[in-house]
Amino acid sequence: MALRWRISALVAAAACAVAAAVGVLVHEFSRNRELSQARESARVTLDRAAVTYTRTGEVQGSGAALDAPGLPGDLRDLVEQGRRGTEFTTGPAGPAMWAARPAGSRVLSVRVDLTTTMRDIGALDASIVVAGLITTAVVLPLGVLTAGRMSRRLRTAAGTARRIAAGDLDARITAGPRPRDEIADISTAVDTMAGALQKRLLGEQRFTADVAHELRTPLMGLVTAAELLPEGEAAGYVRDRVRVLGTLVEELLEISRLDAGAEHADMSPCPVGPLVRDVVARSGPATTVVGADETADTDGDADGDGDAGAATVRTDSRRLERILTNLVVNAHRHGRAPVVVTVSGDGRTVTVRDHGPGYPRTLLDDGPQRFRTGARERGTGHGLGLTIALGQAQVIGATLEFGDAPDGGALATLRLPAVPPPAGADPAGPAER
Repeated sequence: MALRWRISALVAAAACAVAAAVGVLVHEFSRNRELSQARESARVTLDRAAVTYTRTGEVQGSGAALDAPGLPGDLRDLVEQGRRGTEFTTGPAGPAMWAARPAGSRVLSVRVDLTTTMRDIGALDASIVVAGLITTAVVLPLGVLTAGRMSRRLRTAAGTARRIAAGDLDARITAGPRPRDEIADISTAVDTMAGALQKRLLGEQRFTADVAHELRTPLMGLVTAAELLPEGEAAGYVRDRVRVLGTLVEELLEISRLDAGAEHADMSPCPVGPLVRDVVARSGPATTVVGADETADTDGDADGDGDAGAATVRTDSRRLERILTNLVVNAHRHGRAPVVVTVSGDGRTVTVRDHGPGYPRTLLDDGPQRFRTGARERGTGHGLGLTIALGQAQVIGATLEFGDAPDGGALATLRLPAVPPPAGADPAGPAER
């Protein structure tokens, strides 16, 4: 149940509880007061009747009776013991207060009818119930309104926190200062935390970019020096390490550009099938493509290559190629053959799957992390390939999901956005001249 409705239910329950408590207290106070007054009146009338009976031997006109047939049995037993007393009864004749005392060998009693009094108390109870319902009807909307405002403010804070967690470091709640307001305190704390986190992350990003830029100059010197080495096993090893170092520096620079938001997509029509086949062709024979050639050949040629009829999407082909290359290379480096690349019929979904141990749990839970490859059995690496692939997917508006196939192996799923063509545009593109 949402916080708004829980607070509303609590307000309603509190209002009903207060109304019930007040009603019970008023009822008991009114009833006890009326019974006390009736008891005192019955005693006074009984004492006057006893004086009259002692003087005249009669009780006519005194409001009392001798040996009244309706006298309660408990009160009669008390009088037979030589004592006097009172008792409230609710018999067939209606509610009444009895008072009795000994009168020689007889019982002198007085009955005060309380039918009207109890009816008035009942009317008072009904009025209390109506007042409680009216109070609840007035208080409940106010409680719902207040709870709704609190709930909206908390939802705003939670939504901003989720945006910050998703990478929007500029998101702020910007709650105004409110003294003794806990929600405002939470909002201010979230904004302060976001600011500190943003400052720290920006510092780390600047450090990464600065290091990568500073490494380029000595790296170029290393490349030149490596090329001047005489041919041999040592020279080959040095050139290989220099090449690895150069790739690492370029990836760091690419990541720094992605972090800074300096990358922008150049959207254009792109046939997904041929692009996938080109990526796979460079990866080696251990990669299988499924679905890239299954579309019909609509260009009327006889070669059956299907390129003209291949699914075309509007995206940045260079960045899409970078994403797929990183996914395939990661599958070969950290998984086991065969690596299978599957393209959906509309070309908007591409999956890359290997038959290795699968992605580590930390990657599935937290996503790709730079300089972290996860499980040891996944092999060695810098952990930058998937990070770059995820960043480039965000640039082109695609989603990249990582999981494990049901029968084993790592499974990466790239979903390209469905961008509708401009109004009035020819889906087949302009005619050739």
